[in-house]
Amino acid sequence: MSAEYATFGLAPATRAGGVLADGDHQAHRDFTDFLVDGDPLLHRLADLDAVSPLAADVPPEIFAGQVRALLLEAPAPLPGGRYVLYGCPECEDLACGAVTAVIRREGGDVIWRDFAWQTSAHADLDRDGYHGIGPYRFSGPEYRAALTALLDGAARPRRRALLIGPRVALLARPAAALRTTGIGADIAPGTDAVPAGELRAYGAVVFAPAVPETARAAVRAAFARAGAAAAFVEDLPPVVPLLVARVEHALRRGPAARHRLVRLSATGTTAGVEIASPCRVRLTAYRLDRLRRTRAREVFDGLLATGHHRLDLPPDTVRGRSWLVARAPDSVLVTAVEHPAAEAGSRGRPHRPPRLGSGP
Repeated sequence: MSAEYATFGLAPATRAGGVLADGDHQAHRDFTDFLVDGDPLLHRLADLDAVSPLAADVPPEIFAGQVRALLLEAPAPLPGGRYVLYGCPECEDLACGAVTAVIRREGGDVIWRDFAWQTSAHADLDRDGYHGIGPYRFSGPEYRAALTALLDGAARPRRRALLIGPRVALLARPAAALRTTGIGADIAPGTDAVPAGELRAYGAVVFAPAVPETARAAVRAAFARAGAAAAFVEDLPPVVPLLVARVEHALRRGPAARHRLVRLSATGTTAGVEIASPCRVRLTAYRLDRLRRTRAREVFDGLLATGHHRLDLPPDTVRGRSWLVARAPDSVLVTAVEHPAAEAGSRGRPHRPPRLGSGP
């Protein structure tokens, strides 16, 4: 089978985790995605929540084995010369479904062809083949150079967040929620006792509302001196699932242009969502009632095409102090719901913000 040349590359990617509206959670997974002609291959597979075998949280020897398999230095794991390109982000069991393809050498080149969705040892191309994808011919040297570079481990960060606040008890619950999704979380009153090498392990820093600006500036300066590139998360919503979502957004890997979920806005009646490529999007509304209890409700769950979308919101779910979370397979966005009329009417009235630990 002939195929035109395509460029091959690799890029950091994330399967966003989080605490869901029903109290369940989904795992945060960092992985390396495949780029074909500069675009993530995963985006060409429409609505697919999956990760590649090149995941940051697998043991080094297994990671190296996956790389060598793609380099064709080991036998194919499935009959017919088929290799797993994407699998279940929760368990990576073939029974949950996986995207596979035949990978073979042709002269000095490498060919990826016969893409299929597979749930058992043998693929049925007529029924489950991705007929509009591939075949792709990659230059052998380019292909091998990209994959071999992974073996030094430099492209496999482990994601951690540092929560800064004077009271450990108020941060314990958000830290526990982050850990359930697979994000490492530590708590400290500041960075004075944290070595510079450890600071470089954090991808995000979360400031509790009680941390004064002078202390925040000292933390930022410590990270700058250590050469640590961390995202600083401030103005926290007082609901744990929203904090987790904000941290997920801060830990997004790769350029924004490679994420499917681009922009989110919300008023008391509509949500504005911008999508970079077709994917499933879930919108969850959170609000605080008069007793500061958290109310959560899923308001949309469906496949959206590329472009801008305006979606109606049930008024009873976003009245008062409320937020909207948009979740796609590779990203999460959070926005406060704007109530212009309500805000104008409430000027001059004192407002006491809820404590950080409140929520479901």
